[in-house]
Amino acid sequence: MRYDEFLAQVRERGEYADQAEAEQVTQAVLAILAQRITPGEAKDLAAQLPGDLGQALAVGDERQVESYGVEEFLSRVAERTGARPRTAEWDASAVLSTLAETVSGGELNQLLTQLPSGFAALFGKPELSD
Repeated sequence: MRYDEFLAQVRERGEYADQAEAEQVTQAVLAILAQRITPGEAKDLAAQLPGDLGQALAVGDERQVESYGVEEFLSRVAERTGARPRTAEWDASAVLSTLAETVSGGELNQLLTQLPSGFAALFGKPELSD
């Protein structure tokens, strides 16, 4: 998938006004996701994303992985985007479900193993949730 196709898909799913809004939300969600996964996983994931999207996942190799659940993840998305919690869930799902269709199945499995099962629904994989 190309960069513009990725953003078009996020825009459609999130019902955003324009590509710039879809890009802003995408960058925010990916940056917060990067804090929640190991630096190695962030690099592997970034390598499979089109265009500049991988840069949002750029993190230092020496940083500590933060451990928190879906609610805290959504709270951070809401804070970063200025959205309400329900809107943040919508935003995260628009980005992460598109990401799930973009990366390989193996990469998605590796990513999901680093996250609590509640995250699976945000990736459009509710069958993997508890």
